[in-house]
Amino acid sequence: MLSRVAERVVAAPRIVLAIAVVIVALSGVYGLGAAQKMLSGGFDDPSAESSHATEVLDETFDRGGMQFVVKLDGDADITTNADAIAARDEILAILDEKSVAHGGYVQQPVLTVWNTPNLAGELLSTDKTSTQIVTSVGGGDEHAPGNAEELADVIGAQRHGVDISTGGMALVYGQISEQTSKDLAVAESIAIPISFLLLIVVFGGVVAALLPVLIGGVAIVGTLALLRLMTSVVDVSIFALNLTTAMGLALAIDYTLLIVTRYREEVGRGLDRRAAIVRTVDTAGRTVAFSAVTVALALAALAIFPMYFLRSFAYAGVGVVVVAAIAALVVTPALLMVLGDRVEALNVRRSFHRLFRLPDPVDAAATPIERTGWYRLASAVLRRAVPVAVIVPALLLVLGAPFVNLKFGFTDERVLPKDAAVHEMADELRTDFAQNSGGGVIAVVEGDVSQTGVQHYAAEVSKVDAVGAVTTPFGAFVHGNPVGPGDPSSVRDGVALLSISSEVDPMSDAGTDQIEKLRAVVTPTESTVSYTGLAAISADAVDSMFAHLPWVLIVIAVATYILLFLFTGSVLLPLKALVVNVLSLSATFGAMVWIFQDGHLGALGTTPLGYLVATMPVLMFCIAFGLSMDYEVFLLGRIREEWLASDRSKSANDHAVAVGLARTGRVVTAAALLMAIVFAGIAASEVSFMRMFGVGLTLAVLMDATVIRMFLVPAFMRLMGEWNWWAPAPLRRLHDRIGLREE
Repeated sequence: MLSRVAERVVAAPRIVLAIAVVIVALSGVYGLGAAQKMLSGGFDDPSAESSHATEVLDETFDRGGMQFVVKLDGDADITTNADAIAARDEILAILDEKSVAHGGYVQQPVLTVWNTPNLAGELLSTDKTSTQIVTSVGGGDEHAPGNAEELADVIGAQRHGVDISTGGMALVYGQISEQTSKDLAVAESIAIPISFLLLIVVFGGVVAALLPVLIGGVAIVGTLALLRLMTSVVDVSIFALNLTTAMGLALAIDYTLLIVTRYREEVGRGLDRRAAIVRTVDTAGRTVAFSAVTVALALAALAIFPMYFLRSFAYAGVGVVVVAAIAALVVTPALLMVLGDRVEALNVRRSFHRLFRLPDPVDAAATPIERTGWYRLASAVLRRAVPVAVIVPALLLVLGAPFVNLKFGFTDERVLPKDAAVHEMADELRTDFAQNSGGGVIAVVEGDVSQTGVQHYAAEVSKVDAVGAVTTPFGAFVHGNPVGPGDPSSVRDGVALLSISSEVDPMSDAGTDQIEKLRAVVTPTESTVSYTGLAAISADAVDSMFAHLPWVLIVIAVATYILLFLFTGSVLLPLKALVVNVLSLSATFGAMVWIFQDGHLGALGTTPLGYLVATMPVLMFCIAFGLSMDYEVFLLGRIREEWLASDRSKSANDHAVAVGLARTGRVVTAAALLMAIVFAGIAASEVSFMRMFGVGLTLAVLMDATVIRMFLVPAFMRLMGEWNWWAPAPLRRLHDRIGLREE
């Protein structure tokens, strides 16, 4: 099939390029508005208990939006300060004007120390010089952050000499989205020019180096159009843009580098341009197609998770892989056919040699493979296969040891830079206030909401460790005792709300433990109770991750195993690939825990949370696993090609491994270095989990292309010998019928 595609492309390359230009232009126009359609949330499970509680709050009480906090700073006792009271009145008037009751988005209740004195622990600072006004804003992930920004602008930074600051999760999500857009521009400004300069070195010429940049642009523009289309059907996270840019450029470099390198080899063997392109697409193109399927399946597994943050990466990942592969297999051959010898124009390497009167560089295809450094390295590893196969896995396991202490948590303002306004305000709240207003929990009681039942339940809830006041429609309770009036507006249509103040950080282990204890309290007869709030949402998100993770891992492992069997005809090589990839990724995740969770190396300029944002390790695993299989396919494709042309002996296996590594060593190393540069651009992000994403994938790519492909894979294949290619007779016959093989 690939040969037929190549033949049609080389028969009319200019028509192919003209069609490609039209498609890219239309995609570019349509995809420009993609970012404005994307959302900044998506970290929670919509089917979780906390999501149900939030939905009931929204539908029944017009509550359940994202928290919005206004902090007033004055002198002495702010509760009696005339200027503070005047500022409070103006702010409350603004909140009322923007309230749901008046067609706006500010939801009830609006809590202040003046109207809710029993919450003084979380609304009034310990020295009484600061206080909070706490409410929530509606609009969901799409509109709530923008609504919060508008509200903060209207309220301003000072009134009547009283300093004012704003925060809460609504502003956090808005600032994360804004920072991500800025970081994307920074990442592109870092990755593209450096990658292009390195591509000139790798390809030896400016024209050849432009090919992967062009293909990368096609992949990015095409995927943006697909994402824009997806936003009309499903929620898509704005963070998917980072993956689109990074993967688009990285895979374009990978695939184009492989194709151009093979094309040069075929031309060096004496084939004319047309025959060389067809042969290249039939061999290297087959590897590209298979690699694309493998990477796409690893990323598609993210769609199993219910969080649209992760699902978005499945959409973006599969889209960019497919577009990059199609562009590499169709547009690159057309460009090679049109350019002809001009692809070697502006050859910097040749000009350098002429400038300094050095001998012209010998073309790689003309150099006996046994004389190359890559072949000598492979031979050295094969001679020392046993110590390499023991020492390298042991080292990887040691590096991965911190991974056993991995903890998952939820996103909060600390993922932003320390000088971000919402981060600074939240730090002040943690330091100056006895309780965290963001740590409040809401219990939604449905069914029997009689006064007796609700009061008894609230009294029991108030006895849970580190719980402050519990406010119900029928009174407030502390430590099991009634302490004051309740909120009559919090009961409606068979639903009652319990507002529970907490003395613990909702994102800490103590916050998770407290939610478990609250949920363990016996519910009123003929009633159901669901909890929401940061602690509940975080706990539910982590539980959902662990519930779905086994299925994701099974799908990836089974799909990868089947595909590698179809590619190699072996039942052992796919198993080997899974084992070495897990070893490699364990070391990478060990480093992520050690740096970003435990805070070593200054957490690379971020704020260590004591946990990793739950969605990121899973996302990194799927991407890194797919990319590692990308290089695995590159290497196995050349090894298998040599094996099939041999006498199938043990020495032939060793020779095939050495030749395969020698043939792909330069390509894989260059591709990995270029891909690392792309991900290093993301590591410049000011959002901590995106910085971890960039650093982690940079380490994973470099480790896989060096330690794994150069040392561990050849050592294992040497020890396995002819068993590398073994399969039971029935499976051999199956592979002969449906396997992917050279014609």
